[in-house]
Formats: sequence, C-alpha cells, structure tokens
Amino acid sequence: MKAAVAYYPFFYFALLTPACPRQQQQPAPAPDPLTGPRVDLNYTTYVGSQLPNGVNQFLGMRYAAAPLGDLRWRAPLEPPSTGQVQPALQFRSICLGLGMPYPQEGHDEDCLFVNVWAPANATDHSRLPVWVFIQGGGYVSLTNANWNGTDVVQRSGNNIVMVNFNYRVGLWGFLASERLRQDGDLNIGMLDQRRLLLWVQDHITKFGGDPSHVVIHGASAGAGSVALHLTAYGGRDDGLFVGGVCESLFFPAQPYLSELEWQFDRVVRQAGCGAADRTAQMACLRGKDTAALQAANVASAFPGRTAPPTPLFYWTPCVDGVMIEDLPYLLFEEGRFIRVPVLFGTDTDEGSIFAIDATTHDEIGTFFQDNFPRLAANDTAMILNRYALQPALPKHGPWFPTASLAYGEATFICPTINVLAALAAGGGGGGVAPPAPSSLSSSSSSSSSSPTHVIGPDIFAYRYDVRDADNAAAGLGVPHIFEAAAVFGPGPGGVGAAGPAAAGYGTYNAPIVPVVMDYFISFVRALDPNPFRDGGAPRWEGWWSGCGGGWLGDGDGGWADDGLWRRGPRRSWRRLVIDTGNTRMEDVPAEQVDRCDFWASLASTTRQKARKG
Repeated sequence: MKAAVAYYPFFYFALLTPACPRQQQQPAPAPDPLTGPRVDLNYTTYVGSQLPNGVNQFLGMRYAAAPLGDLRWRAPLEPPSTGQVQPALQFRSICLGLGMPYPQEGHDEDCLFVNVWAPANATDHSRLPVWVFIQGGGYVSLTNANWNGTDVVQRSGNNIVMVNFNYRVGLWGFLASERLRQDGDLNIGMLDQRRLLLWVQDHITKFGGDPSHVVIHGASAGAGSVALHLTAYGGRDDGLFVGGVCESLFFPAQPYLSELEWQFDRVVRQAGCGAADRTAQMACLRGKDTAALQAANVASAFPGRTAPPTPLFYWTPCVDGVMIEDLPYLLFEEGRFIRVPVLFGTDTDEGSIFAIDATTHDEIGTFFQDNFPRLAANDTAMILNRYALQPALPKHGPWFPTASLAYGEATFICPTINVLAALAAGGGGGGVAPPAPSSLSSSSSSSSSSPTHVIGPDIFAYRYDVRDADNAAAGLGVPHIFEAAAVFGPGPGGVGAAGPAAAGYGTYNAPIVPVVMDYFISFVRALDPNPFRDGGAPRWEGWWSGCGGGWLGDGDGGWADDGLWRRGPRRSWRRLVIDTGNTRMEDVPAEQVDRCDFWASLASTTRQKARKG
C-alpha cells in the first residue's frame, strides 16, 4: 500500500521515588513534571495532553505486553503493571513491515500501542460512542499508522471517542505452520486486534467512552479485518462492537494452514534455524535477534511461480479452523457472522495503484497467476475474456486500465458487493453464490431456498468518485482509499489527519470533506449515516431499495451451464456515489454484478471462498 507513514520519536521517562526506611521521615514528593489529563488504567497511569480545541490526546499507551522473546508468535498478554506515572505524549514505534530494513527510526518489534482522542470534558459517566480504527497495509505492513483523531472528535461536537492502534503484520503477525500451532498461536495480527478490542471494553470508560457502543472501522486490510471479526469464531458475538465500517474491503488469497508449510520452511532456513529439530524450530526462531528475523521478513514467489515479480501480498491471515473457521465468502454465505449495522464502500478505481502496467493482454493473465497461483490457464483465459481493452490512461501502457479494473474488482469491489449481498440475505446461501450441489462440504449449511431479508435498512454502501487533478494526470482515477483524507479531516495545521492529503481537498474538493466526515461520524454515533449528516448532503438510502428485499421473484439464482452462479432476474441494490457537488444514489450496474458473479465462481482457486474445484 502506498500511503505515507508518519512517525514520531518517543521520549520515555518516568518518576522514581527513593525507598525510605519506615523510621525515617518521608521526604516531600518531587514535583511532577507531567502535567495534563490523567487516566488510571489499573496497570499504570498515563498522562496525556489537552489540545487547544478541547480534545484530550493520549498517545503511545501499551494495550498489551511487549511481544518479545518467548512472547513472539503467541497471543498478546495484558500489559505488565507498573507503579510509575507514564507519559502518553508521543506516538510510539510502528510494527515492522515486509522488507523494511532494521533498525529503522520509528519502527520496532515492540509496537503494541494504542492512541485515544476524547473530549476534554468527558467523564467516566459520559458514555460516548467509540470509534475504533483498524489500519491497513495488506497485512504485510502498517500504512495508516498514527493518523490523528483530533478532527473527528471536534467535528462530532465532542460526542465521540476515537481510538487507533498498531498490530503485528508480516512475518511477525502472520507466520503460519502446524509447527507454530503446536508451540504458539496462529493469526497473531488478528489476535492483537482482538486484544485491543478487549482493552477498549476494560478501559474506555476512563476516557468517557461507552464500551457497549463500539464501532470498528477499517481501511483496506483493516476493512478485511473488520470482515474477519464479523465472522470470527463462526460469528460468535463477544459483545466487542455494535457496528462495522469497511473502507475498501480487502480479500486477498487467504490459504488454509496446510498450504503454508513452504512459507514457514523458507523463513526457518533464512533465519538460520533449518538445522534445528522440527520440534525445536520455534525455540530457535524465538532466540534470534530482531535483525535476523526481519531479514527473513521478505517476499518470495508463490509455489509454481518465479520471481521477480513477487506477489503483492505475501503474508495474510490463514484459515486456522478456530478464529477463522473457513474462507470468508463461505462464512458469510452460511450466515456465520455477527448481525450488526454496517457501512461498506469502495473507490471507483481500486486497482490502479496495484495493477501491472501491462502492454499486452497476456501480461494481465501472468499478473493474476503470480498473485493467485492456483489459477489455471483456462481460468486466466476466462478473466481475459471478461475484461476487454479499456480507454487509455496517461503515463501507462495500453492494457493497464484493463488490469486495474480486473484487479480492483477481484480484490476489493466484488468482495464488497458479494459480502453486502450475503449480509442482507442473512446467510443461508442467499447473498453470494452457495456451493455447487456437487461440491457441498460436510460443514456447509447453504440452502437452495429463497433468501430471507434480515437487516436491510441497516446496511449502507458507497462508491467514492471524487476526482483529483493530480490523480487524473497520473492515470490513477479515484484510487484505493482516496476518501481517507476526507473521512479524518484536514488534521492539525491542515496537513491532513490521514497524512499528506491531495491538494484538491484544500481547494476545489474542500466542500466534500464535511459531507464525508459527517456521514461517517453519524454512523459511529447512531449506526446510521443520516441523523447527523451535513445539512446539504442527500439522504443515504439503504443497500436495499423498495419492495423490502433486493431479490424479486421466486427461484432466485442457480448454477448455470457455464459454471457461474446466476442471480435472480432483478435486484435493487443501491449505493451512494460520493462526488463533490454531485453526491447521489445509484443502482449497482448489472454488468458489474455479473462480473462479481464471475469472481465468485473462481473463488475456490483465488482462495477467497471455499468452493472446492
């Protein structure tokens, strides 16, 4: 992911008072240099800062123990208790990402920190809605770290508490093997996120937040994480959140654990643990220094492929049969998800910052096989047949626009459309294609019966279509998570709460910023983007429109002779188009839905869904 990462040096100090024998007179306490709002979290007390706009800011607080040494590749533990008053005045280290040199300023293995912004006048009894942001980075890095939550709290009228945090990624967060399972935990990055949500339940009242009203919001891999939390443990509701926001839902190939031993073997060899007995390999890895392991935190070609190039997203969550019981589409199809209000959206040109700059049609097929290695020649032939030559774009080869469209739909847009359909249908095979009758697994609960509309009005979708001159000149269209700068506002000094913002957000696209901020803030506050929307913004209709359900008529869909799932004859799926001066509702185009049906039919080989081929 190409977003800029902002990082800040951390200056750590603590107050130490000398121990005195009981018979001696207790000396007067030293003056406390830490002034500012305090929060007692039971395991320690943090001192933050009060900003001029009436927002309290607490940066770099531990939400888990440092994941070092024997705690590597284990579920995070609660932070250790300390009697020291600690500063929460600077952002702390960001977790190490794929291919990053070590040491590098602002990044470290010790990285499990949380930041909170809250109204200065909030108390333990304020019970304000809580917005938890899960950053993205393709599970290989953290590219949205340390975004500033000040603006959204202020824009809400001091009616929310904002939280963001780091979690382990790459080798540190998603190394997987049966050998690791025997001496550690899988999907560590997801368990870090779960630990943070538990931390919010335990401590957010101290900042004025309401633990019973937490909305989780993710961008890109963060959005994929939100989807995985919706389906975690088969949709078990642990009361950690009441709503979800997915900004560019990301479904890469998510393999089964048994398919990842090659990756673990490569790391073991490169880290110098290949000679160790298989039962001792985890101990060997945990005994290595950070630099040695980070040197192994690199990508290689998937089995059967050659490098260069290496795949875009080398490390991902895996199907472990516990937290992630099966592949995402299947879990949503079968209704194994938590039913809460959701707001999902994508950008018009999701694939433009990822796609190969193709000069020939065949290069697109190779690009897909490099990233989804189970695709066979006939699969790529079908992809190429579906995606014809698109209009040319500046600074790119003739087939780049086609590659961009295909990859954007395969990885972001169609997962969003198909998951929304499943959410609205309530599972049971209604939303996306159920497994073909000849390939139903023993665990499948999909039904051929007509779908049942469950949440309907509590599902909201959008397509972000705000045009920027610089993006257009670069041939990027409306790229991946371009709305982030509008969601989080201009930030301190106008530099952008989400990092350096496109110049257009400060000039000709400035009017869209309050519109976007208020829609998102309203959803966090009311689980609906409408009650607190900007005064000039149109009403955001639900995913379904009219007739109470999006599927009209009986016998809605089935497996066709060409192997594709065909939906019923007519749907009414609606999404908001966010565009400066022209925000409006639209029907999801039938041709895009048809292409999403196509990707659903390939999902067994792309490892986005468990339909065995």
